Amino acid sequence: MLLPGERIDQLFADDIQIIQSKEVFSFSIDAVLLANFPSFPKNGKIVDLCAGNGAVGLFASRKTKAQIIQIELQHRLADMGKRSIQLNQLAEQMTMFELDLKNATSVVKPDSVDLVLCNPPYFKELPTSQKNPNPHLAIARHEIHTTLTEVIDVSAKLLKTTGRLAMVHRPDRFLDILHAMESANIAPKRVRFVYPKVGKEANTLLIEGIKQGKKNGFRVLPPLFTYDEQNNYLPEMKAMLYGD
Repeated sequence: MLLPGERIDQLFADDIQIIQSKEVFSFSIDAVLLANFPSFPKNGKIVDLCAGNGAVGLFASRKTKAQIIQIELQHRLADMGKRSIQLNQLAEQMTMFELDLKNATSVVKPDSVDLVLCNPPYFKELPTSQKNPNPHLAIARHEIHTTLTEVIDVSAKLLKTTGRLAMVHRPDRFLDILHAMESANIAPKRVRFVYPKVGKEANTLLIEGIKQGKKNGFRVLPPLFTYDEQNNYLPEMKAMLYGD
């Protein structure tokens, strides 16, 4: 089940085991935040774009009976995700495709998806970008193989009317996200900013939009703080990681 350099980690809150490797990529709090942000359809179809080693979809599987389709470009990560699906005995509910998200409609029918989840690369691909020398991490973090606009356009193609897109991203890309959503006819509906501590600037944002949704009714949710002054997880974050 495990290849050299891999380990099995556990998200205790959802009783999920996940195969990880520090050589490629390990899930971060961002995946946990995203998996706890949207309201999930009871049934239907969910697509997890930029799925990495499958963390977001795996965590989401405990909150819904919907089919979860994961799409990941990198072979090593997609392979770990496939084995994590087997490890958690979720093969009936989940499928991982090793695929460029540009080609997502080759495995998922357009206009058929209830919810798209995405933890995309955060950093614009600029000539001046300092990239991680590890290519797995560079691809996961920088817009080398896809862009924010492309992620949102592909999501819009996959979603049925009134289907929802939920993303985790960085606050400095908030205006880019709103612009790309508007261009793709996805109406932003809810945003939540995540702060490392009280008194610090937000370092993460969660946003949800509805395909062909009405323009009114945009909500800014209460802030989420990750750590207290002693660097312990605050109750809401702790519950997401370890359960109540």
